[in-house]
Amino acid sequence: MFEKILFYIFSAILVFAATMVITRRNPVHSALFLVLAFFTSAVLWMLLEAEFLAIVLVLVYVGAVMVLFLFVVMMLDIDLAAMRAGFISYLPVGILVAAAMAVEMFLVVGPARFGLDKFAAPAPHPADYNNTEELGSVLYTVYMYPFEIAAVILLVGIIAAIRLTLRRRPDTKYLDPAEQVLVKAGPDRVRVVKMASEKKMELK
Repeated sequence: MFEKILFYIFSAILVFAATMVITRRNPVHSALFLVLAFFTSAVLWMLLEAEFLAIVLVLVYVGAVMVLFLFVVMMLDIDLAAMRAGFISYLPVGILVAAAMAVEMFLVVGPARFGLDKFAAPAPHPADYNNTEELGSVLYTVYMYPFEIAAVILLVGIIAAIRLTLRRRPDTKYLDPAEQVLVKAGPDRVRVVKMASEKKMELK
């Protein structure tokens, strides 16, 4: 009973935080509410006895990704007035997409296809149960090929993002290390010219 109460409390907090992420007009506030959503999701993972996934969610997303997003948002010069003006124009499309997603989720996890009468509650694990070991065993045996395919797709996405954002400016001066290594002594280097000092002429 207490576990159900905790589940409904943190689920309500998660829904509230997710709603504030998409409704707040200040990007910094949206990022902070997204951090709250990640924390409450980690608590729900803990209630499901998935401790490893909960810790990964906090360390990776909250500790690294969201901190990076927050710094980028705070460093960018975002025109809040333009964002507020465009929010109302995109509101009907957003409501339509949200309604379609809600219908799809209800069809997948609705009472007709999901529930304790369809799937029995998992048995409680003993104290020496290792969640990380079991997850790694399934991931690298049963789902090895999908895991490798996902890794390749992520690598291709990283390379594509770097290629799309790479811009060469012709007016920027830069040094080529390959050309610096191939220089030869003589004409390629600076020649120091020694000249005799001249006596300064005094003005009359």
